[in-house]
Amino acid sequence: MERNVRISLSHWIFIDDTKFFGPGRVQLLENIEKTGSIVKAAQEMEMSYKKAWDMVVALNTLGKSPYVVTHKGGQKGGGAELTETGKQVLAAYKKLGEKLKAVADAEQELINLI
Repeated sequence: MERNVRISLSHWIFIDDTKFFGPGRVQLLENIEKTGSIVKAAQEMEMSYKKAWDMVVALNTLGKSPYVVTHKGGQKGGGAELTETGKQVLAAYKKLGEKLKAVADAEQELINLI
């Protein structure tokens, strides 16, 4: 019987023993970048706006500089976008994920034992 065995990792960045940045926040930032809106980003994740807003506030407060900037409504409506810092952190986190995946994928010895 053929089996598909693989190692899967998820990773978080902690600040002072508090989860700061991980898969959920990555997805939120990606959705904000794609939709230009915290509301729409939250809806795509089936998350409440309040939770998404709290995540953005945490990122902006605990990070060295803000990750997301918001724009007040007007004729075209409000919106949100990633700052350059937000884009850089997102890219660096994804790069780390690719490296960790490569390490896990290389652990053929363990996979063969299972």
